[in-house]
Amino acid sequence: MSSRSIAQILAVLPLLAGPAFAQDEAVTIMTAESEEHGTYLTDGEGHSVYLFEADTQGQGDTMPVMTCEGECLENWPKVTTQGEPQASEGADAEMLGTMTHDDGTMHVTYNGWPLYYYHEDTEPGDTKGHDIEEFGAEWYLLTPEGEEAGEEEEGES
Repeated sequence: MSSRSIAQILAVLPLLAGPAFAQDEAVTIMTAESEEHGTYLTDGEGHSVYLFEADTQGQGDTMPVMTCEGECLENWPKVTTQGEPQASEGADAEMLGTMTHDDGTMHVTYNGWPLYYYHEDTEPGDTKGHDIEEFGAEWYLLTPEGEEAGEEEEGES
């Protein structure tokens, strides 16, 4: 098999694995609403974004600490950007940030939390990753306030 054929096969493999979440430009973070989860954050294409409770939220001068690696990143790809992330439709631009991952990519953060996609969310509006435990901790959608979606309802009766 020629090196050109191998390169063509390798170029198609990510397309076979599911939706492509990599960003070729500055990512936009915005909001969506559902009856089940209320208002939550998505990217500009409407794909839900999540926080991982095992990560450490960055605050002030303290950078976030990302703990998802290896197989975890296969299931929960990072929300990355080329350039400064943009806020739109209900997202707070002051809560947006980035951190540089070990592989050199710019990982988007919101309210200090590194953001992730969920590999089973194949269509805009899917929220299959909300409130599940994988890789040792819980995963949640985020509200525009930068908190776990549905957090307020948990304490109410």
